Amino acid sequence: MFSVFKRKGPQHVGVHKVVISQEYHGIDHRNLSDGSLKVIEVLQNAGYEAYLVGGGIRDLLLRKHPKDFDVATSAKPMEVQKLFKRSRLIGRRFQIVHVRIGAEIIEVTTFRGSTSNNKLRRTNASGMLVRDNVFGSVEDDAVRRDFTMNALYYDPSNHEVLDFVGGYDDLEDGIVRIIGDPETRYREDPVRMLRAIRFTGKLGLSLEDGTSEPIRRLNLLLRDVSASRLFDEILKLLQAGYGRITFSHLLRHSLLKPLFPNTFDLLESSDNTYYRELIDLALSSTDDRLAQGKSVTPAFLYAALHWPQVHHRWRELTTEGHGRTQALAIASSETLDLNQQFIAIPKRFCTTIREIWDLQVKLEKRHGRRPDSTLEHPRFRAGFDFLLLRERSGEIMAGLGEWWAHYQVSDEFQRREMVASLKEEFEEAPKRRSRRKNKRRD
Repeated sequence: MFSVFKRKGPQHVGVHKVVISQEYHGIDHRNLSDGSLKVIEVLQNAGYEAYLVGGGIRDLLLRKHPKDFDVATSAKPMEVQKLFKRSRLIGRRFQIVHVRIGAEIIEVTTFRGSTSNNKLRRTNASGMLVRDNVFGSVEDDAVRRDFTMNALYYDPSNHEVLDFVGGYDDLEDGIVRIIGDPETRYREDPVRMLRAIRFTGKLGLSLEDGTSEPIRRLNLLLRDVSASRLFDEILKLLQAGYGRITFSHLLRHSLLKPLFPNTFDLLESSDNTYYRELIDLALSSTDDRLAQGKSVTPAFLYAALHWPQVHHRWRELTTEGHGRTQALAIASSETLDLNQQFIAIPKRFCTTIREIWDLQVKLEKRHGRRPDSTLEHPRFRAGFDFLLLRERSGEIMAGLGEWWAHYQVSDEFQRREMVASLKEEFEEAPKRRSRRKNKRRD
């Protein structure tokens, strides 16, 4: 089955090369990307080592369908560019080359060097890598990757998988294991903690004990990551079709705290169980829409994730004497402004988020021609769906959502009757309202 040898030399102590033939790994060549195969062919014909690597190979071994394939090579970035006219160099921390083959864009990386070479590496005070243009061998590159299952290399020329760090066995055992010392690797790039959680949710794997243990202690290192990068990482975690299960893993490992600190605190409170239910429902809805091939917007998801803080503050301001519309507007502004320091939501999504929240008050107002105006709002459907989440979670009493569902499909005469019936209900008990008014006056 395997051809095994141990590399000699101080930089390769403990690195074993395991060669897995097609007879055992079962990767079908027809499932590979034509563009990536062409890139590898050109690189190998030019005398360089080149392999498919990372998530594409991992997913094929798990009998999934990869969205893209990455290439790792011994060629330096400038050497890759010379071979491909339609290519461009990107990246600051570690330079890579994007090669366009037809409609495909293939990401080509040069083998990264050993961590013992510190001449070109730069870290900040917490140990996070800020520059890392160090090149090396394929063995060095394997050790430098984040998780063992992502350090598998496939050579299309002989259909063999190369494994240097035990990733093939970990995949068979259903384990996510970080390469090297977990704390050091998390300090180099704290986003690796989020990636570990993402793989458990996406692939249904388990975190190895040593990989899991430091996460709770180091979760605040995520504050060192740029707020704009975290926006993209949250979408990968929660808006890729497996958001609900991934969210539960984030909570279990206390990773929600540095990302959504106020939401985390409110979810921890036993008095607000409907907050967790609302977020779960929003994530389930997103997962279902993606499974059906429907579009989703980050605005709806972020509206749900920040709603606990908005709703909590909205109630406080209303109690203090603010009108419901004004109180909600203030709570919305405070929430978005405060949380931009943790996760930077682009302005176009912030506008939509606010509209979804604003509609929660507009949907309450159903007298006169207001329902027609609300129905014409460009974000009505999103606001209405959000209202249904609030009802289903138990935050508010059911009934309002059903009224609006009926109103949408009614003709003009039926709509006027629905509005008129609300007016009659409002005028039914004037004495009861009068007593409350007199009591307040007394």
